[in-house]
Amino acid sequence: MFLKFFVSVLLGSAGAFKTTSCQHPITCHDIVPKAKLKMDIEGAENNNFFLRLEQKKWFKKSFLYPALSLEPSTITRHHRTHKRIEKAESALGMPWRTSIEENSDNDMLLYMPFWEWQMLFMKENLTNLRILPCTCHEGTTDFTYQENSDKKARIVNLHLASDEYRKIRMTYYDAGNKTQVFNSLWYPSPEYNLPVLGIDLIQFNRKKHLAVVDFQPIHKLEESHSSPYEHLLETIRKDYPSLQGKMSARFYDETQFFSKQMLFSRFDQKKVVHSELMPAFQRYIQTHLKLVKNTIKNPVDAPNIMKRQQAYDTYSAERDPAAAMFQAMFGKEWSDLFMHEYLFSLSEKNAEQ
Repeated sequence: MFLKFFVSVLLGSAGAFKTTSCQHPITCHDIVPKAKLKMDIEGAENNNFFLRLEQKKWFKKSFLYPALSLEPSTITRHHRTHKRIEKAESALGMPWRTSIEENSDNDMLLYMPFWEWQMLFMKENLTNLRILPCTCHEGTTDFTYQENSDKKARIVNLHLASDEYRKIRMTYYDAGNKTQVFNSLWYPSPEYNLPVLGIDLIQFNRKKHLAVVDFQPIHKLEESHSSPYEHLLETIRKDYPSLQGKMSARFYDETQFFSKQMLFSRFDQKKVVHSELMPAFQRYIQTHLKLVKNTIKNPVDAPNIMKRQQAYDTYSAERDPAAAMFQAMFGKEWSDLFMHEYLFSLSEKNAEQ
């Protein structure tokens, strides 16, 4: 019921709107590292799943194994990586310090510290971290930045990858007092049979908050996938009593793509964001990366893992309650592309799981 109320509050009147695409001189295309992409698909070329994907115009095998050739100096490589990412952020004015809403206070952007901490963590801990384009499959629509100047709403997106993760996306949505959202998804490289790390933090009307952080299983039967890591999350979750709520079945089936140790909470007191949500968020991210680094790669199983990540994307794209909000703010055409070709870029419309 809370999610239903949240969406209804956000939508308001569809009305006329103006949108502004990213007009910055530096786009995702400009900041993609120039180093040559390389990959090793370990004999998977003949797999039917890959063949079907390759028939799509937008698909590139580098999406699966986007490992970069190493620079001679590790220090130089990291320095260049950090510069590229900082350049991408600064081109968008990120991290934002003031809201799009005029006369806003400094505390308006509630979840910006989560964006900043995650960026720093990735730069310091991920191997060969780089920026990738934030575009639709055909490359004709850029999702890096969008704004509705009339309704005072804006959204910024970054698309990254590393040797450990084939895709990490970050989204910050700022609608002033009405809504603040930080959302991120971490997809492990398909060489790892591991869950997706999902983060969704929402505030609206400066009063109501919704938080979800989870290691989201990609297999149909959670028991066949979650047992190796749920004990790691249980020890963290028990430390944060405010984040031990139960998700409504209004939009999602909690038995599909959600773990039993999901951090979930609806709360009114903003202090929970700083006292419990931030440290729990940090510990879940740190634990997920440790899990990836301690897992043995299995390239032979990569096609099956990609199938399951695609099933996850399709399920999520069909049920995400934010779709209606994006349509109201930025128009249906842009929002449909954004949902299916950026947020959940492997999703197939009207496909069964």
